This record gives sequence, structure tokens and C-alpha cells, in this order.
Amino acid sequence: MSAETFTLIDGDHTSHISARQVEELAARGDRPFAVDREERVACVGVAAGARSAVLASLEAPDFALPDLAGRAHRLSDHRGRKVLLVVWASW
Repeated sequence: MSAETFTLIDGDHTSHISARQVEELAARGDRPFAVDREERVACVGVAAGARSAVLASLEAPDFALPDLAGRAHRLSDHRGRKVLLVVWASW
């Protein structure tokens, strides 16, 4: 591979790594990994052990979504109450 640089997305962190480092991450296989060579972007997911611990807690991870007026609503603002999230996609 050439000495091109890839943008690596790892959770909330973004960094730049070499093509060799991309190959090393892909070969490790300890975390989910996706790469778009054309766009030179790679994404690393959460390790199975860490994901298992979060799932065992039965607490949904926090996220924010805008309403139709553009106001952001965070899941953590509704802790302790039941929340129904309706999702739709056109694809």
C-alpha cells in the first residue's frame, strides 16, 4: 500500500493514521472495523467485552435528536421515564 493517510473514527475521537496502521487494525480482529479505501476513512467499533458490560446494565446510551423545531432532546433528560422512539427510514 502507499503512504496515504486515513481518517480514523474511534468513538468520539478522530485521528489520522497510515495505510499500514489501517491494515494492522483490520488484521487484529478484536473490534468491529470498517474501512472505505476510496474516501480514506476507517471506523473502529466498541470491543465485545465493553459492549457486553453496557448491555448488562440495561441502561440505554445517551444520545440527542432534534425535534421538528430544531430543539435538541437528550435521552438522559428522560431517565426514569418510559420513552418511545419511533424511527423511519426511506431506504
